[in-house]
Amino acid sequence: MTSASQRPDGLSAYMAVTAAYWAFMLTDGALRMLVLLHFHTLGFSPVQLAYLFVLYEIAGMVTNLAAGWIAARFGLTATLYAGLTIQVLALLALAQLDPGWTIGVSVAFVMVVQGASGVAKDLTKMSSKSAVKLLAPTEGGGLFRWVAVLTGSKNAVKGLGFLLGAALLAGFGFTGAVLGMAGVLFLILVAVLLAMPPGLPKGRKGAKFSEVFSKSANVNWLSAARVFLFGARDVWFVVGIPIYFYAVLSDGSEAGNRSAFFLIGGFMALWVILYGIVQATAPRLLGAGARDEADLVAAARSWAWGLAVVPALLTLAALLPSGPAPWLTLTLVGGLLAFGAVFAVNSSLHSYLILAFTRAERVTMDVGFYYMANAGGRLLGTLLSGLTYQWGGLPLMLGTAAAMVALSALAAGRLQPRTTSEISA
Repeated sequence: MTSASQRPDGLSAYMAVTAAYWAFMLTDGALRMLVLLHFHTLGFSPVQLAYLFVLYEIAGMVTNLAAGWIAARFGLTATLYAGLTIQVLALLALAQLDPGWTIGVSVAFVMVVQGASGVAKDLTKMSSKSAVKLLAPTEGGGLFRWVAVLTGSKNAVKGLGFLLGAALLAGFGFTGAVLGMAGVLFLILVAVLLAMPPGLPKGRKGAKFSEVFSKSANVNWLSAARVFLFGARDVWFVVGIPIYFYAVLSDGSEAGNRSAFFLIGGFMALWVILYGIVQATAPRLLGAGARDEADLVAAARSWAWGLAVVPALLTLAALLPSGPAPWLTLTLVGGLLAFGAVFAVNSSLHSYLILAFTRAERVTMDVGFYYMANAGGRLLGTLLSGLTYQWGGLPLMLGTAAAMVALSALAAGRLQPRTTSEISA
């Protein structure tokens, strides 16, 4: 990997990486909302909707496992550009969807294209997060602040993508929306290619694929905590809650559908934007500049248990006689926004700790392995989202989320601060 003396100017490289990441995540959020709402209006069941995203998450797992080695072998900019290019091609492919196809053919086609999009997303994410480890200052909580700003701003942008996707679907239809996004993302890819300063790591020819499997107990336990943390989010986020809100908000007419699209997209956007804002401010919220690694490891444990309380209370609310539907809907909105705020602190702590626990020469490997676990959690949550909502409605779905957060807290409880020799190694 490139030595510190060969690094590009930190701020300019950070801005270029962040711009690429923002552009990608805007289209990623919009595409998820477009696919979910478009196919729900075509009559797809919750389980069929979940199937549309399964290959996306499987591809993410495989990509992250391989991407760490690919970046170590060929360099971070190569994987970043590849991720953006594949997303442009995936959007163009979705524009070829034919309304005359059978449900089976449509599901298979969208699953394959979503799989390509999953590859694109995790190539881009791994590249961006690894670059921060190499660019950020380490003193005074600098690493925590830089990764929090990148991750938090990314999620705020993705939240805007949810709203954008719903708006584009209502205003331009499915095909017009994906073609427009493909064109804009292509222009941004060209701009990033021209603006990226030289000096990010170019790779090392001796990198072995077997190196992607971490021997660090902390990396492995943190990855396990990540599986259940993101599974707990996606078990309600991917299918169940949007479909529940659609049932409450739409009367089935075209005008009712459009209104429901905007309201659902608005809520999903608000949730992710709030999540991103809290993530970006987590270092200040936690006083990270004045706390050592041991304090932040302890915080990862306590915040995980705090998060488990929220879906547990929402499960009880869903089990109680709810009276008018608006009462339960408002309770869910408030509770899930609270979940998002606490979830953001947990996620920000994880994003910092994975970079703190890894060494510079292993950064792409360990980050790739960690985000493979992240994708595994999303896959688990995606599958359970359709199944739990179809089998047991809100109570089963939310109860499953509470159980998964508890498992994440147990895994985080196994983390240990690094020794002085490990930090200086």
